[in-house]
Amino acid sequence: MTNKLEVIINTIDEKKGENIQVFNMKEKDYFVDSVIIASTLGDKHGYALLDALKTKLKENGETIITVEEGDNWIVIDLGDTLIHLMTPEYRSKYNIEEFLDNYKTQTSKEI
Repeated sequence: MTNKLEVIINTIDEKKGENIQVFNMKEKDYFVDSVIIASTLGDKHGYALLDALKTKLKENGETIITVEEGDNWIVIDLGDTLIHLMTPEYRSKYNIEEFLDNYKTQTSKEI
């Protein structure tokens, strides 16, 4: 089985997804190990990327748990990996990269 992240990145790149970023969240105690964000060329392109990812991931024995679809933003949940496919406008508006870069585990305080 090929490395899941490589399959995802290569598929998005081959289908002309732009500005692909990968965030390793294992050390940050986030709810997934990896987050991948890529820009689409528009809503139809986002759906084309989704279809390509479904095919490639299935070929590599991966299971998609759920997909949340909207015209400007698609989120694919693989359990340990999240993939965000976003129009550049939505990506700029929500700036998930900054949140992920700055994410820190909150520790509980004794009372």
